[in-house]
Amino acid sequence: MLIFIKCIMVLMLGLFFSLIMGLLLLPILKEKKLKQNLSIYLERKHSSKKDIPTFGGLIFIIPTIIIMYILLIFHKIEMTYNLFICMFTFIGYGLIGLIDDYLIISRHNNKGLSESSKLFLQVLLALLIFYFFLKSGNEPLLWIHSLNFKLNIGWLYGLFILLVLVSTSNAVNITDGLDGLASGLSIIAFATFGVITTTTGWLEGYESISLFIFTLTGSLIGFLFFNANPAKVFMGDTGSLSLGATLGIVAILTRHELLLIVIGFVFVIETLTCIIQRFYYKLTKKRLFPITPIHHTFERYLAEREVVKIFWIIGLFTSLLALIYGVWL
Repeated sequence: MLIFIKCIMVLMLGLFFSLIMGLLLLPILKEKKLKQNLSIYLERKHSSKKDIPTFGGLIFIIPTIIIMYILLIFHKIEMTYNLFICMFTFIGYGLIGLIDDYLIISRHNNKGLSESSKLFLQVLLALLIFYFFLKSGNEPLLWIHSLNFKLNIGWLYGLFILLVLVSTSNAVNITDGLDGLASGLSIIAFATFGVITTTTGWLEGYESISLFIFTLTGSLIGFLFFNANPAKVFMGDTGSLSLGATLGIVAILTRHELLLIVIGFVFVIETLTCIIQRFYYKLTKKRLFPITPIHHTFERYLAEREVVKIFWIIGLFTSLLALIYGVWL
C-alpha cells in the first residue's frame, strides 16, 4: 500500500511542476516563435494551428528529471541500473527529438534530421541501452508469461530492443497529430505500466521505476492542460520520441513487450495504417485510406475533439484489458 501512496505523491508533484514549467516556458516559446510548419495536406483544416509553438515536450521532460533528481539526493529512491536505463532512454531519445525539432525550425520547413541520421542515432542509443541492460544482470530472454515460455536469444535481443524502441518512439510521433491525442493516450499507457510495474517485485529497483513512471504521468497530465484542444503548445519530436522509447523500455524491463501492443493499441493502429498506405500506394499508385495517419481520415467526418475522445476511449479500454491480464490473471 505504501508504494501506491508514494506513486500518488510523485504524480501530484509531476502535475504541479509541469504546470509551473508550462506557465514559464510557453511565453518564451511564443516570443522566440518556435513554431513548426504545417503539412501542405493539412494547411486548410489546421490553419488555426500555424502559430502554435512546438518544443512542448520540455514541459513534462524537465519537471520529471528535476523531481527524480530531488528524490535521489534526498535518498527517497535508489539509482539502480534499471532506473538508469529508463532515465537514459527518456533523456536520450528526447535529445534526438530536440535536435530534429531545432533543425525543422531553423530550416523553416518540415525537414529535420534525415531518416538515416535519425535511425543511426536511435541505433546507437539502443546499443548502449542493450549494454546497460546486460550490465544490470538482466538476461536476454524472450519471455511470454501466459505460456511460461522463456528463450535466451543472446545478442539478438539487442536487435529486439532496437525494434521495440524505434517502433514505439515513431508510433507516438505519428500519433501526435491532433490536440491532446498522443499526450492523453500516453497518460493512459504510462499509468497502466505504472500499476503493472508495482507488481514486478522480482525486478531490481521496481519501486524506483514505478515512481519514475508516475512522476512522468503526472507531468503529462500537467502538459495536457496546455496541449488539449485548443492546444497552446505541441510536444514536438522532443516529447513524442522520448515518450515512445520510454514506453518501449519499460515494457522490456517488466517483460511485458507483447502487452505493449495491447496497451498501445491506438499507437499500433496509427503506425500500421501508415505502413499499409505506403506499400499500397507503391503497388497501385492509389491510396487505400483518404489520408494517414488514420486520425486525419476520421477528422474528415468528425470534429477534432470527437476523434480524440474516441481514440482515448479505445486506448483506455485496451489498457484496462491489459491491466486485468498483467496484474490479476
